[in-house]
Amino acid sequence: MSASDAVTGRPGPALLLRLAPFFCLSVTFGATLGFLGSGAPLILRVRGIELADVGLLQLINLPVGLTFLWAGVVDRFRLPRLPHRLGWIVGMQALGIALLAVLSFGEAWPLPALFGLALAVFFCLATMDVALEALVVETVAPERRPTVTSAKLGGASLGGIVGAGVLIAAYDRLGWQAVVLTVAGLNALCLLPILFYPETALRRRSSDAARKKLDFARLRRLGGRVGVLGLYFAALFALTSVNGFALTDLGVPLAQVGLVTISLSAGINLVMALVAGLLVRRFGLVPLVTLSALGVGAAGLAMLVACAAGSGGLGIAAATFGTLAAGGLGVPVFTMIYRWAEGPQPATDYALLFGAAFFTAMPWRVAAPALAGVVGWPTYFALCLPFFGVAVWLLRRAITRTLEADQVAAKAAAMAAT
Repeated sequence: MSASDAVTGRPGPALLLRLAPFFCLSVTFGATLGFLGSGAPLILRVRGIELADVGLLQLINLPVGLTFLWAGVVDRFRLPRLPHRLGWIVGMQALGIALLAVLSFGEAWPLPALFGLALAVFFCLATMDVALEALVVETVAPERRPTVTSAKLGGASLGGIVGAGVLIAAYDRLGWQAVVLTVAGLNALCLLPILFYPETALRRRSSDAARKKLDFARLRRLGGRVGVLGLYFAALFALTSVNGFALTDLGVPLAQVGLVTISLSAGINLVMALVAGLLVRRFGLVPLVTLSALGVGAAGLAMLVACAAGSGGLGIAAATFGTLAAGGLGVPVFTMIYRWAEGPQPATDYALLFGAAFFTAMPWRVAAPALAGVVGWPTYFALCLPFFGVAVWLLRRAITRTLEADQVAAKAAAMAAT
């Protein structure tokens, strides 16, 4: 089997080997993000930190949302010795590992110093991820991207289990330095498979001149899609990602909240990421988005009822079902982002489509806990439900239009060929 067949042909050992680098690097992303960005805020909330202050900790995610500011550098320049995308991936991952090693000595350092180092780690992760997504666009055939997306989301979920579940559970026993060094070691180990990825052999032809030229017309075309994605990410976060705080305020014990919103959630996301890739290939993007979104909405309604009734049990059930339903949205949404990022500057396009959209959702990430603290959880979920409905409707319409345009282009190409 050729290198190209390994990505575009039938599933088999060669395909699994090609998926390993994407899976492993996503594990490191999920583990680092899980430990620094998810587990710590929950612990701080239990220690008495106000909801508004917990929301401010979400600013650590800023580099993920601002990658569009420097993605053009990743597109235009290459680091020495390695192929274009691999050079950036290896360089950023190595720098991130070094920063984590430094961070492991900082348990007693001032909070601004720790926050600054963590922010630098997230910068490396975000830049590595942009280069990785460009690698997908340039070397993976469109029909195989749902499979790669499943591998990436599955890896991120597994990393989340480790970073925000296993390591947080073992934190009291291991301590700060051991936990941070474990994350650094995992990142180093998971870097190895990408070193053997045949980027040059799999890369489709692209214009170097076009890559170095900033296409403002294309950026304008992407603007509407960035807005749709930003609205979607904000609405999904608002409706699902605050469930841990809601359960805590309902009186659910921390251990149980952590199990439901971190460990069990990551496990469900891992399974759904793997299953959703198959469902996309079987039923299509739009039906899966529709069904999954209906499930998320139903879970949000159940959480509203749970908060109004003060029922921790119903809240746990609603949060679990919401995670299950939301897991079906990841693969189709990111598969479409890859489709929209096709072009001579995929790192820049992806950074705009995901990073800029993620950034536009940042105010919700910061303000959502504070809003819930002001209006109360039942009113909060009542406000989020119609917001989510509008956001998904717009996203579904954008996806449908793209798929219809692709069908028209395919028919025109077939007629021209005959």
